Amino acid sequence: MVRMQPQPAQRIALVAFPGIRAFDVAVISEVWGVDRTDRGAPRFALRRHGAGRAPVGMSGGLTLTPDQGLEALDGYGASDLVVVPGVEEHLAPVPEPVLAALRSAHAAGVPVAALCGGAFVLAQAGLLDGRRAVTHWNLTGLLARSYPGVQVVPDALFVEDGGVWTAAGVAAGIDLCLHLVRTAHGAEAAATIARAMVTAPFRTGTQAQFVEQPTPCSDREAGALAAVRERALRRLSEPLTVADLAGWAGMSPRSFARHFTATTGTTPVQWLLDQRVAAAQKLLERTGLPMPEVARRCGFGSEVTMRQHFAARLATSPRDYRRAFRAAAEEEAEAVTEGMAG
Repeated sequence: MVRMQPQPAQRIALVAFPGIRAFDVAVISEVWGVDRTDRGAPRFALRRHGAGRAPVGMSGGLTLTPDQGLEALDGYGASDLVVVPGVEEHLAPVPEPVLAALRSAHAAGVPVAALCGGAFVLAQAGLLDGRRAVTHWNLTGLLARSYPGVQVVPDALFVEDGGVWTAAGVAAGIDLCLHLVRTAHGAEAAATIARAMVTAPFRTGTQAQFVEQPTPCSDREAGALAAVRERALRRLSEPLTVADLAGWAGMSPRSFARHFTATTGTTPVQWLLDQRVAAAQKLLERTGLPMPEVARRCGFGSEVTMRQHFAARLATSPRDYRRAFRAAAEEEAEAVTEGMAG
């Protein structure tokens, strides 16, 4: 009996050096280091790269032992994605071999991503010069003052510019990691991992919602808003309005919109559109439904409207999106057939 050949695993390189945050290492390991292929998730090969094989000290007194050297980051087919955890001391000098390896990987066309304070590492490497970047809201001023060449975005959850990704603090690192999975493998792959992590496949809005400020609404109102979002997700095919949502929450439309934006960082209309696009992505990946039917089920009303929102949010069309994932499925089927024939 001939065994089927699986698709090659995406190669993820975690950069390890003294002072990295244990939480960020845990996030990276949870997203890319756990085998969930039995649930339909893609295959990943997570490697931990350091200047040597000695244990690296992390926050909280923990250590991480690299299993690869930094030379594997040089872009010569060794990695598909390089991820840098955040650091505890944001202005502390990073070992030059680490910075040189990051520069080399980026020059070779390998995407480089940093979580939270990891933006300061990329800035030290010169990878953020003239580029947009984000970090934790409490560190944006420090990043801007320390590296004037960086175009600091004050309130985004994550940002990409020229193949370099940065994310805001802590949970936004999860958002970025799942987004990178979604970009490479599709919305369903990211959703599979998110379900296993008991987290949202993606969040909308900005980190402005997390800046220290007076509580925007009471616990009762927050609970009502959460119930409204859950109810809306079950009824995306309907032509929902802000007035409809406000009625479910027992608020006036104006009060509802104000509380909703303060809680989520985005408006009710934008939130609904984001959920409709996400639902359409899943249908395009999973089914062969005609475009008008996909648009109807996701509440767009027409294929034209759905196409407009896809272009605005994903820089592609629904047909091209489906075509890309159908091509990937065909490649996988071809690999399996070749394996059986071999």
